[in-house]
Amino acid sequence: MSVRLNETLSRRQLVQAGGIAALGLTLPELLSAGAPRKVSGPERSCIFIVQYGGASHIDSFDPKPDAVEEIRGPYKPIATQTPGLQVGELLPQLALRSDRYTVIRSMTHGNGGHDGGMHVAMTGHSVPLPETPYFGSILSRVRPALTNMPSYVWLQNLAGDVEPRYLRGGFLGSAHSPLRVGTDLDNPSSDKFRFSAFDPPVGTTAAAIQARQQLLNRLDASGPLAAEVSETPSLEAKTAGFRRFQEKAFDLVGGTAAREAFELSHESAKVRERYGRNPLGQNLLMARRLVEAGVRLVNVTAWCGLAEGESFTNVQTWDMHGPVAAHIGSIFGNGSYGLGFALPRIDQSVSALLDDLAERGLLENTLVVMVGEFGRSPRVSKQGRDHWPACYSALLAGAGVRGGSVYGASDKQGGQVQSNPVTPENFGATLLHTLGVDPGTRLGLDGFTRPASAGQPIFELF
Repeated sequence: MSVRLNETLSRRQLVQAGGIAALGLTLPELLSAGAPRKVSGPERSCIFIVQYGGASHIDSFDPKPDAVEEIRGPYKPIATQTPGLQVGELLPQLALRSDRYTVIRSMTHGNGGHDGGMHVAMTGHSVPLPETPYFGSILSRVRPALTNMPSYVWLQNLAGDVEPRYLRGGFLGSAHSPLRVGTDLDNPSSDKFRFSAFDPPVGTTAAAIQARQQLLNRLDASGPLAAEVSETPSLEAKTAGFRRFQEKAFDLVGGTAAREAFELSHESAKVRERYGRNPLGQNLLMARRLVEAGVRLVNVTAWCGLAEGESFTNVQTWDMHGPVAAHIGSIFGNGSYGLGFALPRIDQSVSALLDDLAERGLLENTLVVMVGEFGRSPRVSKQGRDHWPACYSALLAGAGVRGGSVYGASDKQGGQVQSNPVTPENFGATLLHTLGVDPGTRLGLDGFTRPASAGQPIFELF
């Protein structure tokens, strides 16, 4: 059956309606991420590991061996490759690789709720507006992927006590929202997991997609808009840009290159074991594949999975207090929400990621960040360690970050910043600077009222 362009179906109407909607897809929105602005330096990507729930800094990267037992906890500090830097004893592999990362021990902000704290941590603003975009959306807007890949991907969902802002692009719009992969038990560590985001609509055949592509090509060449476009350079540029997004969308659906970046079946069993056969390990392996394929920023929720015999509750591995502490018996236990379970999996998977990136020549241009929305209280009670935004730690590696160093310090109990406080603004400015984005880049709806960051980069980290 042939389709003829007529008064009821013009190319202008297709453009106004989104054109590619004939495919039943929203991929052009995902791909049409504006031209880069105010960028410099080498092309860099970021793997941002979110320890959702708020990781205990005292039991990991800021031990307090001289504090009383209710503060120091049961884990002993161990030496690292860096003189003067100690970490908790459940991080032996990361201790051997301390020359590859910096620990910031003076992160601080004032929002102690999961929802508010996550919004602060992922935007780099101490008091963000509801529509303030996350770092990945900013990168998508000002430094999008150069390959035919999404600029921004989020691996593993967040739970229901955080508003789904992480799925949106804030005031930058839905074009800069992430492609989310993996929800609860449906993640790359499951034998039943299948990446389906680039699948065509149910019931749409390859032949139908090809026919629609041919139709759009004919409309491009012969529609009533053609003469008008040839006489209007600005309109010609806009429609040419839209054609590129159409072509990229067709390529994602019909091609294999982008889809294969999400397929862990291309990795050997040895590599998959190296990262750990759990959600965090397999998501970090996928993150490495994605930045290698050109994705600009990959957020990874650091859910470590389930201990043997346990049933699924949520993906907040690091929320080790209150009802969760009662459920697991102890914050220091070996259940799914205990440090004895979670820290060894962080140790294995993040160590494997740093090694893999270095061996593949990717670490130089890949920033690795690991941080929670806040830390955990110094004092341990029967309810575990509570939310603590006043002072906590972050790990940064790669992309020019100086390895084997510590920035800032907490006090003797790990409860307050003692030196070099790092605010959300300065942390965000540092991240953007590292990725080649001027923190002062204006991003408001009007294009100039809101800077990407109000902070200053911490140049001592480089």
